[in-house]
Amino acid sequence: MKVLIVNTSDIGGAANACLRLHEGLLNNGIDSKVILIKKHKNLPQTFKVLPEKINIYKRVKKKLFKLLENYNLKKKSNEVVFLKQRSSRLELFSFPFSEFDITKNKWYQEADVVNLHWVSGFLDLKSFFGKNTKPVVWTMHDMNTFTGGEHYTETIIGANNNGNPIYRDYTELENQTNAYYKNYKTRIFNSVNNLTLVAPSKWLQNEALNSPVLHGKTVKHIAYGLNKEIFNIRDKVYSRNLLKLPQDKKVILFVAESLNNTNRKGFDFLVKAFNLLKNENVVLCAVGHKKVKLNFTNNVIELGVINDELLMSVAYSAADVFVIPSLMDNLPNTVLESLMCGTPVIGFPVGGILDMVKDEENGYIANQISANALKCEIEKFLDNSNRFMANEIRKNAIDKYDINIQAQNYINLYKSLLN
Repeated sequence: MKVLIVNTSDIGGAANACLRLHEGLLNNGIDSKVILIKKHKNLPQTFKVLPEKINIYKRVKKKLFKLLENYNLKKKSNEVVFLKQRSSRLELFSFPFSEFDITKNKWYQEADVVNLHWVSGFLDLKSFFGKNTKPVVWTMHDMNTFTGGEHYTETIIGANNNGNPIYRDYTELENQTNAYYKNYKTRIFNSVNNLTLVAPSKWLQNEALNSPVLHGKTVKHIAYGLNKEIFNIRDKVYSRNLLKLPQDKKVILFVAESLNNTNRKGFDFLVKAFNLLKNENVVLCAVGHKKVKLNFTNNVIELGVINDELLMSVAYSAADVFVIPSLMDNLPNTVLESLMCGTPVIGFPVGGILDMVKDEENGYIANQISANALKCEIEKFLDNSNRFMANEIRKNAIDKYDINIQAQNYINLYKSLLN
């Protein structure tokens, strides 16, 4: 069986999940290949796809139009106008268009099954499904497949001075744009019969099943998987020495690709919760791009970006607890990674976090979204940290999220579609 995995990039949370599936398929003897348009890693059976060559006339015309737009001599497209007026702290908004034609790729033509993943900018929805003749599995890493373009339909855009949610008001243009592209996608999906969707979390599965855009479509639930040899329990003293973290304090770990640059990650709530904590025996250890200096307290240690998975497992092992303040999320890889390393997790009662974190078993779930609620759960952990057994947390994570379990679930799905 030949499987083609399609993903825009090999960097990011969705890319990590996609490539781990690819690794699991290869380990289980499946002929899996991945095509990308942004390739940074040298991984087996992954290939960069180049755009089709366009003739000199089209190339000059495209550059001329861009130049005219920059000097306001040509009316900007509705898409450009819309994106420019959106808040930069909102998650990505993607239109369902692309200059790439996946069906012309040789790996597509050889494949028995096509598994789409995070494909914004790579997949032209109308063109692909108009030409496709193969069974398609679409693994949804966020909500973009069935929204008007938003990757998450964010309702909270920050925390007020009291640490409570600030709710979002959609603009008229946002409502119009979302409605237009929802209808556009609905018309396309209504004509597609050989599509099965996969949601890594029960929350995303439920959202997809209740979406009119995907009315009547099959949506399976298959959780992400991890390599248990990489994400393992490391010696805490060694881990802290390696990362230059204090041995005599409680370490709270926070991880995000880019620290405090989007509302959805809930960074505002974490900052306010940490300020409410007022505990000198606790340090916050932050992993991610340093967009803004974390100078709200002296008890912050910034590790910067960690791309190496083994080193990331050291960071989880060095921490006493991992805090994820996301306000909306699918099945965050970071939570899986932390649990596989035996480190308990604290989070809000949202999305796939509820699939993974069981209150008082492998962490704590706040009773609501607020800085004070998050602070209370951190305090509860500090008072009861000895109740959590790393080996037990890891064992339960392996039983659910081992990479081979994920791979086998996908193999069974692929076979059912081919039969």
